[in-house]
Amino acid sequence: MTGVEAGLVAGAGVLAGAANTIAGGGSLLSYPALLGAGLNPLAANVTNSVGLVPGLLTGSHGYRAELAGQGRRLVHLLVPTGAGAVAGTALLLSTSPGVFTHIVPWLILVACLALLFRPAISRLVGDRAGESSPVFRAGLVLGGVYGAYFGAAMSLMLLALLALYVRDALQRLNAAKVVCSAAVNAIAAIGFAIFGPVSWPDALALAAGTVVGGVLGAALGRRTPDTALRYGVAAVGIGVALKLLIAP
Repeated sequence: MTGVEAGLVAGAGVLAGAANTIAGGGSLLSYPALLGAGLNPLAANVTNSVGLVPGLLTGSHGYRAELAGQGRRLVHLLVPTGAGAVAGTALLLSTSPGVFTHIVPWLILVACLALLFRPAISRLVGDRAGESSPVFRAGLVLGGVYGAYFGAAMSLMLLALLALYVRDALQRLNAAKVVCSAAVNAIAAIGFAIFGPVSWPDALALAAGTVVGGVLGAALGRRTPDTALRYGVAAVGIGVALKLLIAP
């Protein structure tokens, strides 16, 4: 790994760390950088998961004020997402993530529409929504599987799910989303570190960048009004989906 490659990977990490903390889709910035550094797709995927963890942790710390009082909720969120992450890690280590390349853009678009029309959808769902909903819990499990197995825009999809089923301010839900994303990536990173072809020099360069990006993302995201955050996240997600549709 040359100094130039390390700089490019670290720079992509800054952008990815900020993107994941504020909205999601950071993998779409860091993963191509790892490919450009000469890693094969599988090595880039697992190295990306490992390198993103520090940035999500610093992002979670930056949202500590919004996380206050959410301890019990986080436990209920982390159990299903964590279980899904274990399954997704095992799947990736035994199969190829290629199957997701065709459906990911559409999943992202659905999540964006759910965020854009959150008030109307919440009124339609009514009493069927809630943190105890079986559909919500199943969605968390699938989110964990998806996040560990492929990961592109996982944070955005988790935020959309939380926004539909949990009654709270979007900033607090975004904080909970960052913690869930950190847990999914951390679980995947442990499995990949033990069994996967992680490129540690690249992972360390990426991690250094994501730490900075996580701090910057939390500082910016916390100051964004809920409505602006909702439209901004949706805009980022639509851009990511279009990029994947045009150049998967």
